[in-house]
Amino acid sequence: MTTNDHHLLKQLIGMDSFSYDLWLVIVALAILAVAWLPSLLANHPLSYPILFVIGGWVLYRLPLALPDPLPLNNPVLTMHLTELCVIVALTGTGLKIDRRFSLRGWRIPLRLIWLTMVVTIALFTLLAWEWAGWPVATALFLAASLAPTDPVLAGDVQVGDPNEGGEDTVRFALTAEAGLNDGMAFPFVYLAIGLAHSATMSSVDLTHWFLFDLFYRVGVGILGGWLSGRLLAYLIFELPQRISIKTTAYGFVALAVTLISYGVTELVHGYGFLAVFVAAITIRNHERTHEYHTYMHAFSDQIERLLVALILLLFGGAIAEGLLQSLTVQDAVMGLLLVLVIRPLVGWLTLWKTNAKGLKRWIIASFGIRGIGSIFYIAYGVQQAAFADSARIWALTGWIIVLSVFLHGISATPVMKRLDRRMAPAALPDETEPIN
Repeated sequence: MTTNDHHLLKQLIGMDSFSYDLWLVIVALAILAVAWLPSLLANHPLSYPILFVIGGWVLYRLPLALPDPLPLNNPVLTMHLTELCVIVALTGTGLKIDRRFSLRGWRIPLRLIWLTMVVTIALFTLLAWEWAGWPVATALFLAASLAPTDPVLAGDVQVGDPNEGGEDTVRFALTAEAGLNDGMAFPFVYLAIGLAHSATMSSVDLTHWFLFDLFYRVGVGILGGWLSGRLLAYLIFELPQRISIKTTAYGFVALAVTLISYGVTELVHGYGFLAVFVAAITIRNHERTHEYHTYMHAFSDQIERLLVALILLLFGGAIAEGLLQSLTVQDAVMGLLLVLVIRPLVGWLTLWKTNAKGLKRWIIASFGIRGIGSIFYIAYGVQQAAFADSARIWALTGWIIVLSVFLHGISATPVMKRLDRRMAPAALPDETEPIN
C-alpha cells in the first residue's frame, strides 16, 4: 500500500472527533438516500447516481475536513474499493437473470462481448493513438478500461428481481452484457500492460498473451465460476435439508458466493470477475423458484448500493478537488465520441441479423454505461505499468464516467418507458429461447 493510501486510511479512521462524527453523519445520510431515492426517482428522468455525484461535489466544495478523494493519490484503496463493489454487483446481476444460459438464447449479449466490445476497443485505441496523441500502449489501456458496460450503474436498464418477470430482450441483453464484459475486457488490459513494458510486442509476448492472458485466464474464470457455483449450490439447496439455515443468514451466503468464487479463481490466475458472474448464473439455474434467490439478490443489492453511494460521493469529491484539470480539448471530444458515436454505432452495426430490431437495437447499442468498473481497471493498470501521464488518464476516465452517468441517467427512464409502451401488450420476452 502506498504512502498516500496510508494517509487516506489515517484520514478515515484517525480523524479528530468532529471530523469523524461528521463523516458518520454523511455516510448515514447517504445510506438513507440509497434506501429512498430509487423509488422516488422511478418515474422521473433522473437516476440516483447523478445526485450522489453532485452531492459529493458539493460536500468537497464546503470547508469541511474530509479525506482526499483523488484516485491518483490513493490508487490501492481506489482499486480495492471499486473491486469489491464490482464483484458484489456481478453476483447480484447473475442472480436476477431468469433466462437459462444457452448459445442461442444468449446470442445477443455474447455478440456484444466478442464483437461490439472488441471493435469498440480497436476504434478507440486508433482514435486515441492517431488523433489525440496517446502512446499506443496507453491508448489501448484506456480503450480496454473504458469499453465495458458497467454492472454497477446500469440498474435502470437491467432486468428486475429474480422471478419478477418482464425480462425483455433489451433489459436481458444489457444485464448479461454488463455481467460478462467486465471480465472479458481484462485480456486487453493485460495486452496494454505488456505493450507498456516493452517497446514492441515480440511473437513470444503475443503468444504468451494469447495462450495465457486470453485462453487460460478466461477458461479458468469460466470453469472456476461453474465449479464454485455447483459446489455452493449444493451447500445452499441440498445441505439445508439436513442442517437448517436461518432465513436471516441467507444474505451472508450471497457474500460467501462472491468472495469464494472471486478469491479462489484469482489464486489460480483466472479472471475473478468472470468467475463471480458465472457462479451466480450457475446457482441461479439450480432450484430456480427457490426463495433463496430473492434473499441473496436483495442482500447483494443492499451491499452494492452502500458501496456505490460511498464511491460516487468520493468521485464527486474528486471532481471538486481537480480530477478533470488535466483534461484536454481533444480528450473531451474523444470522450463524447465514445459515448455518443462509437459505442452506439458499433453496437447497432454488430447487432445486425439478431432479434433486436428498430428501437430495441438502438437502445441496446446506446446504453453501454461506463462507470465503476472502469475506475477499477485504471487503478489496477497504473500500478502494473508506467503508462504515460496518469493525471491525464484519470481526467479522461472521469470525464467519460461523468458523461455516461448524466446522459444515460437522464435518458434511461423515458427511453425504457417508451420501449415498454411500444412493446405492450406483446408477450415478454421476445426471444425464442424459453427463460425457465
